[in-house]
Amino acid sequence: MLATALIFGLLGSFHCIGMCGPIAFMLPLNRKNKFKQFLQVASYHLGRLFTYSLIGLLFGVLGKGFYFFGFQQVISIVVGVLMILFILLPKVFNQFKSFDFIQRKLMKIKSKLGKELAKKENDTFFTIGFLNGFLPCGLVYMALFGALATGNAFKGSLYMFLFGLGTVPLMTVVAYFGNFSNVYWRQKIQKAIPFVVVFVGILFVLRGLGLGIPFVSPLEPVLTKTLEATSGCH
Repeated sequence: MLATALIFGLLGSFHCIGMCGPIAFMLPLNRKNKFKQFLQVASYHLGRLFTYSLIGLLFGVLGKGFYFFGFQQVISIVVGVLMILFILLPKVFNQFKSFDFIQRKLMKIKSKLGKELAKKENDTFFTIGFLNGFLPCGLVYMALFGALATGNAFKGSLYMFLFGLGTVPLMTVVAYFGNFSNVYWRQKIQKAIPFVVVFVGILFVLRGLGLGIPFVSPLEPVLTKTLEATSGCH
């Protein structure tokens, strides 16, 4: 299931370019020194990857708690259902953005980002990337659901790291050359995103059901023990 993180990242870079694209384009890069420019862009990406990995670690720990109590398969099913509902009922999820607490935190992040974009210090680019990673995005939420379903701190962190890694190519293009110019393909990919999310959601549901399908829906330990206990009763 880790491959889905990379898919979300690749697609998410097209979806989230409206918010993160201007930040990448406005990076105070050293345009005269190509090597320094490369290091600055790399530092920006490292900042984002660090944030994603950190958040993934926290969600992985949360998922591990569910796993400890035997709810791993249930969580996988719930995560899959939430992914599907996120696409079918977007307005319901968008209401969470309107909470005062979230709005206040978002304003602080944007204010701090504005200040950092005006600087040209060595740690500026990592800080910008770090803050950038906290900006809300639908595909980030999907990736966090996936990190939760891993039920493991390391895997949760790795899941979000791979998600961030998937966003690197397009965000690098934006940082160097400006906004993504091919609007036609960008629109095509954005239209395909809901179908991909629903497909991945179905995969998570199948995984949680433990139907014994290799690589797609393997028998999980909890379900396996239940089946063994049931068969032993006959």
